[in-house]
Amino acid sequence: MKKLASLMLAATVLAGCAQSAATGTVTAQDLQHHRYILQSVDGKPLEGIRRMPELSFGENMHIAGSMCNRFMGQATLADNILKAKGLGMTMMLCAEPQLNELDRTINDMLTAGAKVELAQQQLTLKTSQHTLVYKLADLGN
Repeated sequence: MKKLASLMLAATVLAGCAQSAATGTVTAQDLQHHRYILQSVDGKPLEGIRRMPELSFGENMHIAGSMCNRFMGQATLADNILKAKGLGMTMMLCAEPQLNELDRTINDMLTAGAKVELAQQQLTLKTSQHTLVYKLADLGN
């Protein structure tokens, strides 16, 4: 009986997570403990890059990631708008100009606030200037 109750509770929690993403409302719990790999910028796939940019979400909306440089900070999520003002970032210059530009892009997007969409293992961050599309990372990646 206890096993059945535990299974029902787990199914209810999972259904709630799936429902919130399906209805368009993204919650901190939907993002927490997930890592995403950048797939495209403004509709163009990333090509010729040795290290793929990523974004991950930890406890209490702590975010971390990398483009050219590594960054981290405290984010907020309200009404599907993700903000992270005052990101800490390393200050290297990469040989790949596209990654250097992406450092500025992600910093600007998160400082101003980016609309978040989450559907079928795909995370999209949008502003009026840019759209970044990420894919949920495999456990082995």
